[in-house]
Amino acid sequence: MSPELSPAEQIRYHRHLILPEIGAAGQTKLKQARVLMIGAGGLGSPTGLYLAAAGVGTIGIVDFDRVDASNLQRQILHGTKDVGRAKVASAQDRLQDINPHVRVEPHETRLTRDNALDLIREYNVVVDGTDNFSTRYLVNDACVLLGKPNVYGAIFRFEGQASVFWADRGACYRCLYPEPPPPGLVPSCADAGVLGVLPGIIGAIQATETIKVITGCGVRLVNRLLLFDALTMKFREFSLQKDPECPVCGTHPTITELADYEAFCGCAPATAAAATDVKEITVTELKRRLDAGEPVELIDVREPYEFAYSRIEAARLIPMTEVLQRHDQLDPARETIFMCRSGQRSADIIRYLAQAGYAGPMANLKGGILAWSDEVDPSVPKY
Repeated sequence: MSPELSPAEQIRYHRHLILPEIGAAGQTKLKQARVLMIGAGGLGSPTGLYLAAAGVGTIGIVDFDRVDASNLQRQILHGTKDVGRAKVASAQDRLQDINPHVRVEPHETRLTRDNALDLIREYNVVVDGTDNFSTRYLVNDACVLLGKPNVYGAIFRFEGQASVFWADRGACYRCLYPEPPPPGLVPSCADAGVLGVLPGIIGAIQATETIKVITGCGVRLVNRLLLFDALTMKFREFSLQKDPECPVCGTHPTITELADYEAFCGCAPATAAAATDVKEITVTELKRRLDAGEPVELIDVREPYEFAYSRIEAARLIPMTEVLQRHDQLDPARETIFMCRSGQRSADIIRYLAQAGYAGPMANLKGGILAWSDEVDPSVPKY
């Protein structure tokens, strides 16, 4: 790729070229830049669209997922025709259609501690569009070890946040969040929901910060955390400080290589022993037992709005955040079956109750209400 702007590129980027803060020099920096996007979902969609349109020369995309119909409410890189396709393939087609002058490098793989350093090393800037804590810590630590700026974004329901973690110049993600939250405490977007336009707002901020990092213009979000609330349409900003005791970017770092981040966040893949720590029951077995009138109690630990939208009639609602305080409402003389959307939150609740000393028999509904809809009652809505 020629470092010079072609006549066609000069026409395409004219609105940038007449900005004194960018100009020809800044546009050339964009053309020569290599940006790695971690994720081609809600945040990666607007980020990728605007980076391609802005003329970032090489855009790498790491994603192992496939397009699902439920993604289309917010993941605007993909369309109805792309359902079932690899997200990196769909994203590559869309970005190259927006700007044939950019190179898109798809990496259809899960980011792991085994490949993160090799992937990130080849790029100038990393954009974190992930949706789980273990990958955020992995991206952060890899960027710190390699000296790369990490343009961070996160979304939850109606709220979003963004920052630039650049350990050479300020705080990193671990300075802000030294420890992950307990597993299961923060539900995913699939479980909690997300306003469709929210990732567009936060992703556009990430694209803006990426352009500023590359061109050097403006004041970047280094040592600043920007919070956005879509319900009140308010932005807030908090100052961050580099933690001298930070284990990865502090004065005396103890993290000098990538670790097991799933174990660190309490979400390590189940081993043969761990897989049996929670008793499971299938939806067909539950249906048989309910029809037979067996003395089981079905407790739904989802949020009230989820329960109102989609439920099993035999279930009683006790939201996840209230179960520990209301466990005296459970009958230890009969088996309690816990359920949620997919089975993850209810399994976590069983573990919490066991640790708290609850002695009654418990089981987890495998696959949750999604499996119930698929295998027992298709009239129950899926979401």
